[in-house]
Amino acid sequence: MSRSLRGFLRDNGLGLTFLTLFVLALIGQAFAGHADFDNRLAAEDLQQVTLGEHMTSSDFAVDVMENWQSEYLQFFLYVFLTVWLVQRGSPESKHPEHIGVESDEKQRVGPYAGADSPRWAAAGGLRLRLYASSLGYVMGTVFVLSWFAQSITGVAAYNEEQLRGLQAPDSWPDYVASADFWNRTLQNWQSEFLAIASMAILSVYLRQRGSPESKPVGAAHSSTGVEG
Repeated sequence: MSRSLRGFLRDNGLGLTFLTLFVLALIGQAFAGHADFDNRLAAEDLQQVTLGEHMTSSDFAVDVMENWQSEYLQFFLYVFLTVWLVQRGSPESKHPEHIGVESDEKQRVGPYAGADSPRWAAAGGLRLRLYASSLGYVMGTVFVLSWFAQSITGVAAYNEEQLRGLQAPDSWPDYVASADFWNRTLQNWQSEFLAIASMAILSVYLRQRGSPESKPVGAAHSSTGVEG
């Protein structure tokens, strides 16, 4: 392995590892979902489908989309809420004295931008305003798009079940107002909100040595915004 490749893997190990885990989990979901879907079809004396047919079905797509939208909602809210809300003692929070968008000097924007700063950080005007919130905007956009995709694939999957049961299908507006849609949505949201709250609060008192998500082991419980 060349030195440049080793350097690339070292410098991008966190992102590459999680992308690999994502692909492996998605493949596992496809196989497990296919088996479960075929079991349901067999119980109804219906023709089973191939793995490829299942992966291109609304049943598979809605399961993927409902997880994506909840994850991106979690990060969208976290990115924006941590601008104004703090958790004293948590490394996941800013110091209470730094609540808000902070000064241009502290954020190194406009006239305070350095030679290595992104170009839009020094541009000012609309470009700076867009770039200054670009992470939240992208997270929010992906959330909205994936939630919309969940509603489209969800109504298709729901109507397939309705037709198999010889019941009338629902329109998209009816489905979005239905218990099935909100059950799928809220069961994911509540777990994401609990995970973020747990991380913010538990990291006040518990430690993981060497992790940037934790304070130094010997840091006081009241130390805020300090990473180990």
